[in-house]
Amino acid sequence: MPIYEYSCQKCRHQFEALVRAGVAEPTCPSCGSEQLERLFSLPAVRSETTRDLAMRAAKRRDAKLGRERVEEQRLYEQAHDAEGQ
Repeated sequence: MPIYEYSCQKCRHQFEALVRAGVAEPTCPSCGSEQLERLFSLPAVRSETTRDLAMRAAKRRDAKLGRERVEEQRLYEQAHDAEGQ
């Protein structure tokens, strides 16, 4: 049972639908229209290289969020200390 991506020609809503053999084509969940265009989906490729790239990107993102949290905490403490004086 494949999952297809569709775009509604009437309201431009994009969605995914599970399509079973012998069952009627899906309708738009937003407006109920049957005027749908099936979109091309890129296959999910998994390899050692893509995993490494994803891990590096996640580590960079997490490091940036960590630095932002530390900075926000420092600013909060400075503002809180200034109020107490």
